[in-house]
Amino acid sequence: FDSLPPARYKETMSSILVWMQQSETKLSVPQVVAEYEIMEQRLRELKGLQISLQEQQKGLNYLSTTVEDMSRKAPAEVSQRYRTEIEMILDRWKKMSTQLVDHCQKTEDLLSKLQRFQNDTKTLKKWMAEVDVFLKEEWPALGDSEALEKQLDQC
Repeated sequence: FDSLPPARYKETMSSILVWMQQSETKLSVPQVVAEYEIMEQRLRELKGLQISLQEQQKGLNYLSTTVEDMSRKAPAEVSQRYRTEIEMILDRWKKMSTQLVDHCQKTEDLLSKLQRFQNDTKTLKKWMAEVDVFLKEEWPALGDSEALEKQLDQC
C-alpha cells in the first residue's frame, strides 16, 4: 500500500488535468480580431490564465514530489507508470506555459498595432473630410490670381 498514491494525489491529478484541458481550450481560441475591445478582453483572459497557471503550480509540484516518493517504495513497473504519467503532464504543462506567454505577447503586440491603425484611420478620415470640404468649395474666377494662389497653397 505504500507504493499506491494517496487520495490527495488522485484528486490533485484530476483537478490539474481538468484545468489543463480548459486552459488548452481557451488557448485554442483565435487571437486576431479586428475589434479593440474584444482584443483587450482576450488579453485580460490570457493574463487571468497566467495567474491561474501560477496558482496551479503548487498542485503540479505536489504531484511531482509524490511520484518521486512513490518511486522509492513502489515496484519498478508501478514506479515507471507514474513517472511516465507525470512526465507527460509536465511536458504538456511546459508546452501550455510557453504557448500562454507567446499568446500574451502576440496579443499585446496586436493590440498596439490595432491602436495605431485606429488612430491612423481616425486621422485619415479627418483629413479626408477636410479635403472633401476643400474640393466642394467654389473655385475662384479665372484672373483672380490672389485667390488662385491662396487655393494653390491650400492644395
